[in-house]
Amino acid sequence: MNQSPDIPGVIAPPPIIALATFLLGLVLDWILPSFFILRGILGFGTRLIVGAVLIASGATIAGLAIRSFLRAGTNVDPWKPAVSLVTAGIFAYTRNPMYLALILILAGLAIALASDWMVVLLVPAALILHFGVVKREERYLAAKFGESYRDYVSKVSRYV
Repeated sequence: MNQSPDIPGVIAPPPIIALATFLLGLVLDWILPSFFILRGILGFGTRLIVGAVLIASGATIAGLAIRSFLRAGTNVDPWKPAVSLVTAGIFAYTRNPMYLALILILAGLAIALASDWMVVLLVPAALILHFGVVKREERYLAAKFGESYRDYVSKVSRYV
């Protein structure tokens, strides 16, 4: 019998996508510096405050999501099988809090570090997360949890 494995088949681990975005942004800032977006708009102190708020918000959202997964006894890592469908806690408000958290953290780092390239790279990173991770997870969860997942999708927004 040719049975597919019990995994979502995400394109890459989301933390690796975020790390690659961060590092590529820093490398591009070094090779091709651009100072017209963030440094021209926000002063140093403002950038640090805005960046810190975004990073703290993202870390809080990620922490709440991880806690919900652990309480439900399911895997946090999207490349491992889902043991149960988590719909409580932060998941009652958004279906993808961890990916939202990653984008918030990256945006906070970009602003705090005045990395114009990282801001630009947020767009492809978000698209890779959406099409390479979220959409694949959605197909997997719909196949695995059926009507329960479809009911959840009808009630809770994908991101916010």
